[in-house]
Amino acid sequence: LGHKGESKHHFFPHKSKLLLTLTILNIFVFPFSAVICNFRSSVCQALILEIGETVQILEKCDGKNSFGIFPISYVHLKKSTVTNRGLCETVVPLEDPIITETTSTLQEWGILWKQLYVKHKVDLFHKLRHVMNELIDLRRQLIQGHLSQEQTREIKRHITVRLDWGNEHLGLDLVPRKEFEMVDPDQISVSELYKLHVSSRHCGQQSTNQVHDSSKQRHGDGCRVPVSHHLFINLKSFTYNSISEDTDRQTDTCTGTHFMVRLNKNGGPKNPEKADRLCALFTDLSSKDLKRDLYIVAHVVRTGRMLLNDSKKGLPHVQYRRPYGCAVLAMSDVFHTITDLKEEKDFVLKIYTCNNENEWYQIHENIIRKSNTKYSAPSTNYGLIISLQLLRGELEQIRRENQAVFNRALALTRKLGFPDVILPGDIRNDLYLTLERGEFERGGKSVQKNIEVTLYVLYADGDTLKDCISLGSGELNSSEYRSFVLYHNNSPRWSEMVKLPIPIDRFRGSHLRFEFRHCSTKDKGEKKLFGFAFTPLMREDGTTLSDEIHELYVYKCDENTTFSNQGLYLSLPCCKEDFNSCPTLPANLPFQRSPKETFWVSTILCSTKLTQNVDLLALLNWKAHPDRILDILGRLRQISGEEIVKFLRDVLDTLFCLLDDNTDKYGPLVFQSLVYIINLLRDSRFYHFRPVMDAYIQNHFAGALAYKELIRCLKWYMDRSAEVVRQDHIQEAMRALEYLFKFIVQSRILYSRATCGREEEQFRVSIQELFQSIRFVLSLDSRSSENLVFTQAALLNSFPDIFDELLQMFTVQEVAEYVRGTLGSMPSTVDIGQSMDVVKLQSIARTVESRLFFFPESRSILLPVVLHHIHLHLRQQRELLICSGILSSIFSIIKTSSMESSVQEEVEMMVESLLDVLLQTLLSIMSKSHSVETSRGQRCPQCTAEITGEYVSCLLSLLRQMTEIHFHHLLNSFHSKEELKEFLLKIFCVFRNLMKLTIFPRDWSIMRLLTSHIIVVTTQFLSPALHKNFTEADFDFKVWNSFFSLAVLYINQPSLQLEALGPAKRKKTLDKYSDMRVIMAYELCSMWQKLGENKPHFIPGMMGPFLGVTLVPQPEIRNIMIPIFHDMMDWEQRKNGNFKQVEAELMDKLDSMVSDGKGDDNHRELFSLLLLEKIEQETWRETGISFVTSVTRLVERILDYRDCMKGDEVESKKIGGSVNLMNFYKSEVNKEDMYIRYIHKLCDLHLQAEDFTEAAFTLLLYWELLQWEDRPLRDFLHYPCQSEWQRKENLSRKILHYFNKGKCWEYGISLCRELAFQYETLYDYQSLSWIRKMEAAYYDNIIEQQRIEPEFFKMGFYGKKFPFFLRNKEFVCRGYDYERLEDFQQRMLGEFPQAIAMQHTNQPDDTILQSDAQYLQIYTVTPVSDISDVPQLERVPERIKSFYRINNVSRFHYDRPFHKVPKDRENEFRSLWIERTTLILSRPLPGISRWAEVERREVVEVSPLENAIYVVENKTQELRTLISQYQHRQHHGNINSLSMCLNGVIDAAVNGGIARYQEAFFDKDYINSHPEDIERITHLKDLMQEQVHILGVGLAVHEKLVHPEMRPLHKKLVDQFHMMRTGLHHVSRPACHHCLLSCSPLNLQGSIRHSSSSLSSHTSSEAGNLVIMTDGLMGEHPEEALHMQVELKTGADVTRTKLCSSLELKTLLCAGSPSLPDKAKHNRDMMVLLPSHRERANNSMYYNLAENGQNNHMQRALLQQVSPCKPCADPHMNLPEKGHFVMHCDAYHHQNSDPPPSLPVRSLRKSPLHPIPGSPTSPQSALGGSNSTLSGSASSGVSSLSESNFGGQYPDPGPIRNDALEPLPSHLWSPPEEYLASPYLHIHYGGSEIDSMDPVRHSHGMPPHHHAPTHGPHHIPYRRPQPPAVPSKPYLREGCIPEEELPPQPIPLPRRIFHSPHGHREDQGKHAWEQLFGKGQIH
Repeated sequence: LGHKGESKHHFFPHKSKLLLTLTILNIFVFPFSAVICNFRSSVCQALILEIGETVQILEKCDGKNSFGIFPISYVHLKKSTVTNRGLCETVVPLEDPIITETTSTLQEWGILWKQLYVKHKVDLFHKLRHVMNELIDLRRQLIQGHLSQEQTREIKRHITVRLDWGNEHLGLDLVPRKEFEMVDPDQISVSELYKLHVSSRHCGQQSTNQVHDSSKQRHGDGCRVPVSHHLFINLKSFTYNSISEDTDRQTDTCTGTHFMVRLNKNGGPKNPEKADRLCALFTDLSSKDLKRDLYIVAHVVRTGRMLLNDSKKGLPHVQYRRPYGCAVLAMSDVFHTITDLKEEKDFVLKIYTCNNENEWYQIHENIIRKSNTKYSAPSTNYGLIISLQLLRGELEQIRRENQAVFNRALALTRKLGFPDVILPGDIRNDLYLTLERGEFERGGKSVQKNIEVTLYVLYADGDTLKDCISLGSGELNSSEYRSFVLYHNNSPRWSEMVKLPIPIDRFRGSHLRFEFRHCSTKDKGEKKLFGFAFTPLMREDGTTLSDEIHELYVYKCDENTTFSNQGLYLSLPCCKEDFNSCPTLPANLPFQRSPKETFWVSTILCSTKLTQNVDLLALLNWKAHPDRILDILGRLRQISGEEIVKFLRDVLDTLFCLLDDNTDKYGPLVFQSLVYIINLLRDSRFYHFRPVMDAYIQNHFAGALAYKELIRCLKWYMDRSAEVVRQDHIQEAMRALEYLFKFIVQSRILYSRATCGREEEQFRVSIQELFQSIRFVLSLDSRSSENLVFTQAALLNSFPDIFDELLQMFTVQEVAEYVRGTLGSMPSTVDIGQSMDVVKLQSIARTVESRLFFFPESRSILLPVVLHHIHLHLRQQRELLICSGILSSIFSIIKTSSMESSVQEEVEMMVESLLDVLLQTLLSIMSKSHSVETSRGQRCPQCTAEITGEYVSCLLSLLRQMTEIHFHHLLNSFHSKEELKEFLLKIFCVFRNLMKLTIFPRDWSIMRLLTSHIIVVTTQFLSPALHKNFTEADFDFKVWNSFFSLAVLYINQPSLQLEALGPAKRKKTLDKYSDMRVIMAYELCSMWQKLGENKPHFIPGMMGPFLGVTLVPQPEIRNIMIPIFHDMMDWEQRKNGNFKQVEAELMDKLDSMVSDGKGDDNHRELFSLLLLEKIEQETWRETGISFVTSVTRLVERILDYRDCMKGDEVESKKIGGSVNLMNFYKSEVNKEDMYIRYIHKLCDLHLQAEDFTEAAFTLLLYWELLQWEDRPLRDFLHYPCQSEWQRKENLSRKILHYFNKGKCWEYGISLCRELAFQYETLYDYQSLSWIRKMEAAYYDNIIEQQRIEPEFFKMGFYGKKFPFFLRNKEFVCRGYDYERLEDFQQRMLGEFPQAIAMQHTNQPDDTILQSDAQYLQIYTVTPVSDISDVPQLERVPERIKSFYRINNVSRFHYDRPFHKVPKDRENEFRSLWIERTTLILSRPLPGISRWAEVERREVVEVSPLENAIYVVENKTQELRTLISQYQHRQHHGNINSLSMCLNGVIDAAVNGGIARYQEAFFDKDYINSHPEDIERITHLKDLMQEQVHILGVGLAVHEKLVHPEMRPLHKKLVDQFHMMRTGLHHVSRPACHHCLLSCSPLNLQGSIRHSSSSLSSHTSSEAGNLVIMTDGLMGEHPEEALHMQVELKTGADVTRTKLCSSLELKTLLCAGSPSLPDKAKHNRDMMVLLPSHRERANNSMYYNLAENGQNNHMQRALLQQVSPCKPCADPHMNLPEKGHFVMHCDAYHHQNSDPPPSLPVRSLRKSPLHPIPGSPTSPQSALGGSNSTLSGSASSGVSSLSESNFGGQYPDPGPIRNDALEPLPSHLWSPPEEYLASPYLHIHYGGSEIDSMDPVRHSHGMPPHHHAPTHGPHHIPYRRPQPPAVPSKPYLREGCIPEEELPPQPIPLPRRIFHSPHGHREDQGKHAWEQLFGKGQIH
């Protein structure tokens, strides 16, 4: 029976079904198990198990009626213990803690590792996987347990390094460790925990350096052990010219040591077993060596014939060693490249040969000096390849870490001489011998000799010592050595070194013998002995050969000489010194010395057992020379340290023997010698001999009486310190104090043992006197004596080292009293210098760290004096870092002791001495660090990282040790309330700084939680004192406010926000500390209630902080804190009769806090529920409920706003949320400041989205709040202090700028006028000039610049999942430029990815509205503008009218088709009705947002006939616009748009199309049954006729532009068009084709009907005749156009005209243009397609000048192609096709008639045609442009934006404009002066049009005739729709005042922006017509 735990090894049982078994847990410890297999069971009581889970076994049972049962075989039992017994117990497995941590960490990483892949952190993903695999493998090795202690330690180190690496990279908490294991914060002090956090990142290095660190702490920096370096070298290859002989290669460094390799003639190792193992390790290189000029030198010596070019074949009879080559590698640059490498690096050494063999001994020096005349390279490919690697550390450590290197038969090559660090166990006895040179006689030879030297080492008995000669490491030792031979050289110089590793027991009596042989080059190749030399290894005085060059005598001998009796020559002198010391030699010697022959050798001895020092031997043998003892002791300092440490034991025995022999005589010198030797061990080279000294004292020292003399001498030295000027010897004695006391104590112990404790009292007295002398030295004033300072410093440094020795002789209390007296004798910080201050504190620190301080008995004695010194330093803010270290040590010791015994008294002492000064120090440090941070912009590492953290941990350690008794004593210790107040303010301030400043890094979670726990516990102890002393009459606002601020900061600190933690960490935190925020909240609420009558002091000041506490997402905290707001409201109501302050403060703080991410819906609901419950019982219930409701609604909107403002949300959501919240502040709570603040936030959002128009409208809201007054305003947001007039002016300029960027110049004009009025009032003419120029620039922009008409979309947001400001609401959105329905839908669905798109336009039902989902409905709507109701606007240019059609619009409509009656199966159009819905918005568009909410809707129904009229009319308008775009354009591009449109209409008409309308509405039955629709039917017929005529013109244009490959399509269109016309004529009334005149072949006259189309911009109140002149269709000469007779029928809707019959027309076509026969034959046929006179409906292409019953004469139209301008928004038209053309009409009137008004020149430009469909499913749209199946058009998506600019305005006077439209040739029209009297307006062209127009072609080459200037105003009655508000300042035109120099402002009432031209032009125009026709200038 059991239950599952979490995925870690901490397990918590459930509290329900297992309650019956919990009592058992108090008796037994049940096992713990891990699941090894999945378990599933149908039994309801079974416990489901997953592999890897952990289970706590509660009991073993039979499975009956028990819950949580499972088979035992499915789990693996593990030993465990249970902690925290009870409901929330924890089961901890009994295994290595590092295994437990690894398991839990891997489980935690597993989740985060997968998230890395999701977040695309691939690099970290792979690295972490690798580390996790390594951890699993290491964990497995630990669990198996087959490791040694060293291996286990190393694996733990690797595990912890990887765990810390992963935690750091995953952002997890730092784990403090001690000896690789996690520490328990409850078991150590806070100071120690802080230090472990600091050092835990280097835990791997920490364990390695522990011994060194402890040594450094114990002995100071002087004992720092240097790091040894070792150079690994590996010979990889050797290339050379063919030597055909074996070679020896010697490699050595500047240290003189050799590594030898024997190679065969092929360059490989001579010993096959050494293949790939030619490597060596040059050991014991010091840091100084690496800085020297170090070289690797390789000597190549061949073995073979004497001469390399010897022609003799076969193997040589005798082989010689002959020099061959040398290579050198400088290591100075190499060390830089291999220092940080962890692998070998290859280098190439080039080998050089010596030009002269005699120079061989210095060839490497010549190469280094680059004396290239003395050496040469035999080949470019001749050299060595070696690899090098530099290793650091002890040799044993390197051997463990680089086992692969040492497994390669590595040759250890030791340094020549002793290394920097000499180890006691390092036994070495090596003699290095160098053959220097020799001088030999020729001996009767004609040539010089070839000399070879043979070396033997012989013992005293004449036997040769075996294997005592080494040429270098890497090869075996030999018994003889043969030198290389120099050819024909009687003065050879070898400089070849050999090592003689002679055993120490054979050294005495052994000698070296050198035999000299001449090597003949004759056939026999014999070696003839001709002499020898010798030298003994040790002299008679016991010293070895000195390290110098020795000149040896050469004795003659011959080949037959034998050396069987070495006594024969050993009696001879070997050298000159030996000859001088020998007595007279007999004349008959067996060997005669050759006086002219000499041999030189040099020796170097490296021995730990032999010495060359005579003085050392004299000291050791002092009894042989008793008269020289004083001299010998005096010269001891001259003996090198190496020699002394080699014979350390013997030297010490000698010194103490001398002391026992004659104390009075030798005592002072023995003391000095002992001090010298002790200080010698302080040297880093000999530091490892300290254990030798310790072992000697414990085991071998026998000076039982020595202590008396040592104490006497030591006291004598100290007593003289005040008198002696030079105190070097005193300082040395002080440094040796530790070992002097060791000798004193050991000597006394030996004496006590020998005498059974005699003279104990005398010993104690002497020690007391000695300590009095120590105190005397420390009490001296050293400020005037630098030497005395050094003496005191040496004494203080050594003083703590004697404690352990004193404890062997005295009790703990006695030693503590000695130490206290000594520390008390030290002067205060004021009396000594800073350097001495540091030494004193270091001595105190070592005292605290000593074993003495760990005893409670001694600690109670020492603690007061230590605290006294610390207190003094903290008061003066000196040496804070050292003081913090001392305090940390004290707290760690006290924490450890507190677990074993009571430390109450010690804590009491520390509280009294330290608490106040610690608080003061921390406040000072924090203020300094904050000021440094502010001034430098960064944190000061010394202040914050080191000192602040140290002292914070010290304070927390002290507070943690304090109990209730300590706090009680502390609070009672204050003498006045002022002192208590000061203390409370200090500690509260420090606590607040701990939470505000980043004292501990983010990942120090354990440290942060412990800090929070200590703070809340301390606050609980201190709050009663606050209530007791500072309430009622003694109320102190400052203290209470400090407490409340602390509590609020505490609850809000990030480290306590458990909601942000993972489940496991949250559970662990709650189990250990519970939720500390709740504890502090209870304390806060309790203290608030205790305020009583003083609560109003904190209203409304504490509203914001308390509100922040309630926003913490913890239900219990909210339940505690929210009722406080009721309390505040109640007190405010009592005081002021209302709670306006509470309301204002609460709303202000709510906005900022919730916007910053705090709060949620739960808080909103709880806030409302709790307060309403409290308010229900109050008399001010109504106002309270209203207030709570307002706050609740505010929070609702702020939460929506916050959700929208998230970084990943789109701009439209952010804007919508801002608008919603801004409107709330204005309309519901009337918070002007917040309202203005959100105005600017909304403006910034618009600017980010580049919605400049909306940004301008948004700023207008603030502009409207300002007045043109000089009232001063404070600085607000980014506005400085300024007057209200200045702010409004600046704001106006900014708004104008935004309107200009948004191209809404119409709104800017009104604001310009407002500013102009203000400037004019102030006589600021400079600003007035600037604003007038800007206004003029805006007018120019309106006419000249292209503006794209956007589309509008209706959006419905249905469902409860939408934000509050969108939920179940409808909006109309103004789309972006060129944005179509599909784009908009995609964008909105991207913004709301969870939304479901609705595919219909029907209103949703309640099911959707109340659903827990998001439904999004989008379809296109059409703006409904009032501009069509103003007839005077017909003459206004299209560019101007188009702006008012889509701006300031608050009504939109869309159509939905339906069948009101049963659907007519034969023709559905007969029953197809349209439901037209009009949406009325809450505000017009554009405005402060691209969205506007729908306020209400109106629905009307459109009959099928009206719908048919609407569809045909709009399709006709679309055709007309598209054809106009292509007509008369020099266009050779794509005409797909025209082809598709024509094909869609014609083909649809053939297959149904308008024919279906004919069937539906022209049927007699329908006409008879619907007599009221007669007029509409007639209208429909006319529209159909008009459409047919437009199609004819379109086909004509298409004929001209169509590509030859598309001719079949065109032919098909023409044929279908004939069928369409035929079908249409069957149902239309008979066409009346009348011949008007037969004189003109192209006399086409049409009637104009005023169309009701919405595109009225293409119509005019004038009507006229139009002749379309196109290439191939019209005559090229104006004479070919004859007058046309016009017959007008007044009162009729349609004017009928007479035309030639079709037959006549076809005949006349042949007489058209002269070029007609040359053109395609289709041109003639296309002429037939032109509409007849009566068939021509009134539109923008056909004009009739008949007006008011007047007949018109012929009109002539010249169509001029215009260069392309900005592209229009036609998605089916390519950019080269988008352009403009101008139709220039010259009107001619009969000369006998009254002159009609002049026809204004027309500029046909693109105007928007809106698509018909109102929804994705609707077949037609509400306004222009058919997009439906009703018209049968396949090109229904085409939205042709043709712009027209009509006007009757002639050019203005002044300079002639070269961009104006040129008139007809002068022979056709020479206008008289009366032309100026025309009453009609001149044509006004936009700037972009004028610049792009080409001049009109003139026939007959006649020059153009320019118009005369005209003048005179003319007013046209005009009513302009109200434009929207006001936008931004335009870019200043040339000559304007810069924007920065002047300020801005918004709009008065919008004024009319169209003004009639000068009035007298009307009369001038009329007179011009009279003159023109009066002269009959018609051809």
